[in-house]
Amino acid sequence: MQQNNTSYLKTKKKYLKFLKSQEVLSEPFRDKAAQFKNFYFPLGERIRNFYLRDKKTKIIGLTGGQGSGKSTISNILKIILKESFNLETVIFSIDDFYKTLKERKKMSLKVSPLFLTRGVPGTHDTELLYNCLKSLKKFKFSKIFIPKFDKSIDDRLTKKKWQKVNKKPDIVIFEGWCVGVPPQKNKDLIEPINKLEKDNDINKVWRNRVNNELKNKYKKIFKLIDKNIFLKVPSFRYVYKWRLLQERKLKAVSNGKKTMNDIQIKNFIMYYERLTKHMIKKFEPKADTIIEINEKHKLKSIRYN
Repeated sequence: MQQNNTSYLKTKKKYLKFLKSQEVLSEPFRDKAAQFKNFYFPLGERIRNFYLRDKKTKIIGLTGGQGSGKSTISNILKIILKESFNLETVIFSIDDFYKTLKERKKMSLKVSPLFLTRGVPGTHDTELLYNCLKSLKKFKFSKIFIPKFDKSIDDRLTKKKWQKVNKKPDIVIFEGWCVGVPPQKNKDLIEPINKLEKDNDINKVWRNRVNNELKNKYKKIFKLIDKNIFLKVPSFRYVYKWRLLQERKLKAVSNGKKTMNDIQIKNFIMYYERLTKHMIKKFEPKADTIIEINEKHKLKSIRYN
């Protein structure tokens, strides 16, 4: 028991150190110790117990709107899984699998100009993503490379900068704003949801293609996920607010790299609005774990399906 307590305190110390490193622009995390005790550690323990059933690599999907805290929570879980349970954990985002700028330019000319902007299903390299997840789950593991996408240049980095995975992971945390999202019903695609769709997707080409991608290529990918964690935001307007904060933090640490202003962010998140609202309404029953986030960006409750 003493050893477990020592491990817990060591993990908590690393968690607090990590949070301190993330506190940019005087935006402190609230109730750090309580959040660790009530949310993060029990969730890490639950993932550990799930892994121990058969000790096969588990893919944990972590889903939530832009700015909901996916990257931060992924890193917290990695600290807990490593420090307290000695589990080899790999983290990556669906964002790292965006198609190259050249590929999206081609798609924008061939299908719809809206596909030039990264984000929605259809703008990811689904074959690369599927093969990567399959390789991570293989019993006979061999070294693999996971791509890296640089949002400041809106393009994929060269292979020498990709994440290298040398050792077979016990846990893979696969995070992203649309990870696991189910397709919409065709009738729900008829009316435009915002100005972007009204002005630039008059014939519904873009949103129909996005939905068809979800029905086919993405469905195949999401079937590889063993458990889904859903970060439920209060409403889409908080996505805008938190995405603004995210961009300001990015600007503070970007060393002069290109970032977006408030108007550009407002236009950018219109691309995400349809599916984010769809997930807020429909994803809860499909998730294994639901974490509600309140208006102050704090974890409010946790439920397990």
